Amino acid sequence: MSTKFFTCFFSLFTIHYCCSQEIQNLSAKEAVFISLKNNYAIQISAAQQRISEKNNTWSEAGLYPTISLNIGANTTVQDNTNNPFTFTPGVILSTNLSPNLSLNMNLFSGFAVRISKQRLVQLETQSKGNAIAVIESTVLEVLRAYYQALAQKEKLNALNELKKNSFNRLKYYDLKNEIGVSNSLEALQFKNLYFSDSINATIQKISFENSIRNLFLLMNVPLKIDAIPNLIDEFDLEFPIIDFEDALSSLPSANQELKNQYLAIELQRTNTAFQKSFLYPTLTLQAGFTPAKSWFRDLNDPNLKITTEVIMYNGGLNLRYNLFNNWKNRRAIEASKIQESIATLTYENMRKSMENSLSTLINTYKGNTELVALAELNLDYAKQAWQLAEKRFKLGTLNSIELITFKNTYENQTLQYFDFLLTKINTYLEMYKMTGKMKLYYSGK
Repeated sequence: MSTKFFTCFFSLFTIHYCCSQEIQNLSAKEAVFISLKNNYAIQISAAQQRISEKNNTWSEAGLYPTISLNIGANTTVQDNTNNPFTFTPGVILSTNLSPNLSLNMNLFSGFAVRISKQRLVQLETQSKGNAIAVIESTVLEVLRAYYQALAQKEKLNALNELKKNSFNRLKYYDLKNEIGVSNSLEALQFKNLYFSDSINATIQKISFENSIRNLFLLMNVPLKIDAIPNLIDEFDLEFPIIDFEDALSSLPSANQELKNQYLAIELQRTNTAFQKSFLYPTLTLQAGFTPAKSWFRDLNDPNLKITTEVIMYNGGLNLRYNLFNNWKNRRAIEASKIQESIATLTYENMRKSMENSLSTLINTYKGNTELVALAELNLDYAKQAWQLAEKRFKLGTLNSIELITFKNTYENQTLQYFDFLLTKINTYLEMYKMTGKMKLYYSGK
């Protein structure tokens, strides 16, 4: 993931997004694109990546010499009128101009330059890894929020359908009541059922609107509650097949968090090598060029004017070797080695934890798949039983209490089915992110 990718990705989506100011239909992929464009954390990580790319140069590592220019201009007035031991007894005005051009070059510093360049490369790689990790987390959060909203929408549709059915039955009993052929107890039961369904649908409508708010918050887009977009994706998803054994074996090379932690080990090793460089002598080259020009004038004697010019060249080598500094360098090396072992232990702990988490997710996903299949069959039978119960109720072979029981069973199985399906999707998305496939699928690759 490079800065070029960020620029092209955001530019292409900006063209697409600006063409439609108001979102009417929203897919999961479009929600991800909008979030990636508007997410502040991604923008910050992209800026940090650009900084690391600019710093990754040999000049930043200290390979090239430094050249500086200094210009000094001084003016002094010296009163020698009461000084009998001077050859210039008047009041002397002197002006001096002395520019200096100096060069300083590091010839050898215990391989510190090469090590510094290696560290800058690693820091750039680290910033790229951090950017990818932020993208993966954002994609996961948005997809979870999208399918959460989609589940709430499907539940709301189901409850609205049940509410509509209760309303129609209530109207039917109101009509029977007008002509005096209705059972007052049944009429009260169906009124109670209608209001219960209305309450459930209202609560579900609030849950759906809150889920949409959460989704738009992640997308960083203002939401008009009276203009909620249509979620066009469906729940009958075909998940790409994941080879679970291969996912476990390739986890260290695929998971971005593990790769970032391993890079932390490499950075600490580089730091140890950098600390060792202080045990070597350093050799530097200094060179300079200083022309100077001075003007002298006696303020009491306008005929006394003197101008001088001097050019100075200097150059030399400076060899420096630290013989003893209370073992400070040795302690720094040992401390850095300990930090290496800490980073290695952290990596191993993270790897073991992720392998265990992935195994748990795999088992959970398999269980969720079975639960969804069973819940779908159960929902189908509950729907058929409710439809058959309605027919028998109309024929008078089933009472209202039994009908309501069948209806409640169908309602509960509907809500349970979508809960199981959402859990399955969330588990799969977590596995997809953990195995490093999230960024590839949603970056269009």
